[in-house]
Amino acid sequence: MEAKKDEKEVGGWLEDNLPSWELRADQLYGRFDTANWRVTLMAANAIGFLAEAAYHHPRIILNYRSVEIYLTTHDAGGVTQKDFDLALKIEETVRWPLTEGDTPGTRPKDWLRS
Repeated sequence: MEAKKDEKEVGGWLEDNLPSWELRADQLYGRFDTANWRVTLMAANAIGFLAEAAYHHPRIILNYRSVEIYLTTHDAGGVTQKDFDLALKIEETVRWPLTEGDTPGTRPKDWLRS
């Protein structure tokens, strides 16, 4: 079983790697505001695929224009490296191909509303 990370480790890791995510009740929390319901469903399906490939089962909340994700390793009772790895892959996939310097609203298909 993977070791649970303490709150300080998680906070430092998020600050360095995923500043748009946060720690909520021993879970990594991420939110993606989407353009519409179709994009919400596409993002949820992509996240589900990544989670299944990682043998992970996040809590995913779908709203008309957003997807919320909670990641925790239940066996460890909190956040582990497994959660960090999946959060990075989700962020990379859902926000792709937005690159540094791009401004939301300037691409032909503006999937996310960040």
